[in-house]
Amino acid sequence: MSHVAPLAPASRGVDIPVAGMTCASCVRRVEKAISAVPGVTVASVNLAAERAHVELGEGGRLPEVVEAIRKAGYDPGTHAVELAIQGMTCAGCVARVEKVLRAAPGVVEATVNLATERASVALVDGADIAAVARAITKAGYEAKPLGQDDAAGQADREQAARAAEIGALGRAVTLAAAATAPLFAVEMARHFIPGAHHWLAGTVGEQPWRWASLVLAAFVLAVPGGRFFAKGVPNLLRGAPDMNSLVVLGAGAAFLYSTVATVTPHLLPAGTDNVYFEAASVIVTLILVGRLFEARAKGRTSEAIKRLLTLQAKTARVERGGQTVELPIAEVVVGDVVLVRPGERVPVDGTVLDGSSFVDESMITGEPLPVEKGPGAAVVGGTVNKAGSFRFRAEKVGAATLLAQIVRMVETAQGAKLPIQAAVDQVTAWFVPVVMAAALLTFAAWYFVGPSPALSYALVNGVAVLIIACPCAMGLATPTSIMVGTGKAAELGILFRQGDALQGLRDVAAVAFDKTGTLTQGQPALTDLAVVDGFDEAEVLRLVAAVEDRSEHPIAQAVVAGARARGLAPAAAEGFQAVPGFGAQARVEGRTVAVGADRYMTRLGIGVAPLAEAAARLGGEGKSPLYAAIDGTLAAILAVADPVKPEAGGVVRALHAAGLKVIMVTGDNRRTAEAVAKALGIDEVAAEVLPEGKVAAVKALQQRHGRVAFAGDGVNDAPALATADVGLAMGAGTDIAIEAADVVLVRGDLRGVATAIALSRAVLGNIRQNLVWAFGYNVVLIPVAAGALYPFWGVLLSPMVAAGAMALSSVSVLTNALRLRRFRGVSA
Repeated sequence: MSHVAPLAPASRGVDIPVAGMTCASCVRRVEKAISAVPGVTVASVNLAAERAHVELGEGGRLPEVVEAIRKAGYDPGTHAVELAIQGMTCAGCVARVEKVLRAAPGVVEATVNLATERASVALVDGADIAAVARAITKAGYEAKPLGQDDAAGQADREQAARAAEIGALGRAVTLAAAATAPLFAVEMARHFIPGAHHWLAGTVGEQPWRWASLVLAAFVLAVPGGRFFAKGVPNLLRGAPDMNSLVVLGAGAAFLYSTVATVTPHLLPAGTDNVYFEAASVIVTLILVGRLFEARAKGRTSEAIKRLLTLQAKTARVERGGQTVELPIAEVVVGDVVLVRPGERVPVDGTVLDGSSFVDESMITGEPLPVEKGPGAAVVGGTVNKAGSFRFRAEKVGAATLLAQIVRMVETAQGAKLPIQAAVDQVTAWFVPVVMAAALLTFAAWYFVGPSPALSYALVNGVAVLIIACPCAMGLATPTSIMVGTGKAAELGILFRQGDALQGLRDVAAVAFDKTGTLTQGQPALTDLAVVDGFDEAEVLRLVAAVEDRSEHPIAQAVVAGARARGLAPAAAEGFQAVPGFGAQARVEGRTVAVGADRYMTRLGIGVAPLAEAAARLGGEGKSPLYAAIDGTLAAILAVADPVKPEAGGVVRALHAAGLKVIMVTGDNRRTAEAVAKALGIDEVAAEVLPEGKVAAVKALQQRHGRVAFAGDGVNDAPALATADVGLAMGAGTDIAIEAADVVLVRGDLRGVATAIALSRAVLGNIRQNLVWAFGYNVVLIPVAAGALYPFWGVLLSPMVAAGAMALSSVSVLTNALRLRRFRGVSA
């Protein structure tokens, strides 16, 4: 087969920014690394400009050059760009656009999504995106870069373009059906109504009817069907056939043969001057109907993004120059003072300065009750103000707002290619040429060994093979399920930051949870205090609170809150020292006060035996015991309890029902951890794990169980989230934890963990169904179209039936993907 001609010359140059070089030895190291890449003919590095000029010969690949620079210890400057691609109709188009993109100057990597009609392109800094777009245009498609700061406007334009496409397809279907109806009606009457054939011959005449059929069929192919020829013919001439090319060959062959049989029948062998105008017209009409249904269904797959974008306010009332002016939201800047009136959407993220109100934050939290807002409270763009009004200072605007980040995460996940797609891409890249070869073989077999009239049989069966093949279904099988699934996840408060996490979650064998703030409320309270003989309870608590007041740890704050609740004001502490995972100490009123876990006391050389019995009792009750020492002497034991989240037990049961092991990883002491685990039914406990030990704990779990998901919410959890096969960050957690995670549970609800896993399984199951249908359809029906059943039962597949089946194939895949919209979250 022939391929798309490369758009770049045999040797092409590219400039790559390289950061991190400091001297000539750096230059030599980078040049050596680049020169070692196969296909590189020239590598020249400029230290002053911090750029590498690379000439790539035959077989040279820019991604390998970029990776070589990175492995050498330097940073090749790259950035991501989104392109809207118009004109793609099948998986063959996807493969061709990806190939063109990867051959374009400056492109490191490119992935194309048929369902979203977008391309994600990694470019070296300074590369000309316009040149990349021109390369796609030259290949027969339309490309337009998408600006990240205009998501809502872009969505409006895309929605308008989708509506225009649906309208154009609707008009094309109407015209095609109107012209095809008489052809189809007459042909069916001639076959199934006795005497109809003779009536037509006696009234209209056979030859006049053939001329009328030629005119009607020509109209169908040229006007409503012209879109297939506009795309399919150029792609054929480029040696890169696609779905449109198959339609052109199938319908065009039937039309041309029929035209010859009508105009110059003497050129054909005797008995073969049959006409197939109705078949050519019905093929085009049915495929247009399929495209119409497909366009409508594809529009529904992206409704999640549309709904998210409708949450964004269009304008904001901002104080500028002593006046309140209404500005487009894009013109709001950090530091602006924004006024929000009753019933309005909060335009951007910020902090309330004055005023008070109740704000509906259900889009973020899922909670239906409005939240009270007053001075100092945080507000989120897209939430709805209720009765009152307030002024707030804008702190995050544009792409930095939470809503914009959510939209970006959903778009990223929807555009992702799962590992399962790689195998599909390999097959679809070869599919159309293989189908054309199969059609030629079918034609040859029927022509040389088929029954008389051989030419007619050969034409009909060859056309049927071309028409029934459906690369569209294979190309849509995976991305449509991903789009609907990730959109549904966003509705349920689950954001997939990494697309492959969708497939990765399906394969996990165990789920590990951090305890504090994940399984528990994260707001512990002081519950017990017992002092050693010779110490005063109130005095010890006052001194301990002075040390803990310097710490931001939740347990420390619980101790401080407990002291204040008893009317004890913490004294001033000096020389505060914290040992993460152990405890802290400071000088308070001239005395050295230390507070922490038993391992901290051991580290300080202080025995805890006098309070061992009390510690065992408290640990058995699921409380966290802390020891206090004053001037090197054990003084007291304190207990802090962190209530378990009400949904935690149900989530553990749901995960068990899904066949998963549940593990708790915590820095808490073993007795407390095991008491909580026993109450929740957790399978394993890794207790007394220091922050740096969580990574090792996750790795140990991976060795025992296989793929492991880890759910956590704190800074200490970030390394474990990154180490796990899939990291799930509770949305109430810190930015660093969320950045390290693959999945973000926006509402901070534990049920999101079980729901994310269940949704992952549902999406992958849906993809599997789509692929079985798409591949099975082609594997089974292409041989039938070729006439495989004829020797046994005399069954042949009409090209008209083939066209209907092909249209049904894509629509079936899309309809099956849309079933995911009915998915319901796990209730616990």
